[in-house]
Amino acid sequence: MKQSSTSTISTFVVIPCYKVREHILGVIGGIGPEVDRILVVDDACPQSTGDFVRQRATDPRVQVLFNPKNLGVGGATIAGFKQALRDGADVIVKLDGDGQMDPRLIPFLIQPIRDGEADYTKGNRFFTPDSLNSMPLARLFGNAALSFVSKASSGYWDVMDPTNGFTAIQATALSLLPLDKIDNGYFFESDMLFRLNTIRAVIREMPMEAKYGSEKSNLKIYKVLGEFPVKHSVRFLKRIFYNYFLRDFNVCSIELVAGLVLSIFGLTYGSIHWYRSFTLNIATPTGTVMMAVLPIIIGFQLLLAAITLDVTNIPRSPLQRSLRNRVRNQDAVQPTKSVANL
Repeated sequence: MKQSSTSTISTFVVIPCYKVREHILGVIGGIGPEVDRILVVDDACPQSTGDFVRQRATDPRVQVLFNPKNLGVGGATIAGFKQALRDGADVIVKLDGDGQMDPRLIPFLIQPIRDGEADYTKGNRFFTPDSLNSMPLARLFGNAALSFVSKASSGYWDVMDPTNGFTAIQATALSLLPLDKIDNGYFFESDMLFRLNTIRAVIREMPMEAKYGSEKSNLKIYKVLGEFPVKHSVRFLKRIFYNYFLRDFNVCSIELVAGLVLSIFGLTYGSIHWYRSFTLNIATPTGTVMMAVLPIIIGFQLLLAAITLDVTNIPRSPLQRSLRNRVRNQDAVQPTKSVANL
């Protein structure tokens, strides 16, 4: 029997389950004593994984939750998150039930959160070239493309493996997220990054190797090819509006507006005069060409400058550290106020 962690920081693991019956007991068996509770979420699994775990799992830390209908990996994870918050978890780890993630890495994954250096940690399968040898080629290229798009939509330009589902989050950061608005499907991981950026959470990555064996992915590529670009575009536009026009207005905001206006003007002006010259079969005057080209060049430079500022605008101060400072300041003003009531 595994003993619960003696640390004052309680750690819960959430395992979303859908067609992972043959792997789930091995995943649970690999979870070490640093974890206080294991929440297995049966997402209306046709293999009755939840009942299987109830019958076969001997670890007293295991609690099985059942979704009345299939919500997707995100919906199952969110159900586990909500239960963990209700039960007073301090750190919540999300671990897939298909055996691709090594539970022995959990202590390393949660350490930056325990040390107060991060609010959210993720595994990174791209850290070393050797770790990519076991990854199928199609999955490698797909993840690389999704990584770049997710960087733009989330604002975490330093996160290399944004689609990785091996994650841990500090309870304070999780409680600030609108859990009911986060995507329930396979876009869950990317949407989490977008939501975390809106609260300025700090993210750290941990090198890991993914294990690919006999498990079958439930992800249908043809579905996400049409779905993901739209969702990433919407999150990108929302993030830019939130960060540079609603919550703040700075140099990046001015560069974005000026760059877009100049670029659109140059393209529109140039297109109109090019069409006129083409239809009338006359040469376009040099001045007209310059009137179109210069705004495009200047606008493009302004947009590049805005992107550069956005890349550097990554959260650096963890929320939990900011919260501690806020509590300290409030105690200095109101020394009789209990920290527990904040």
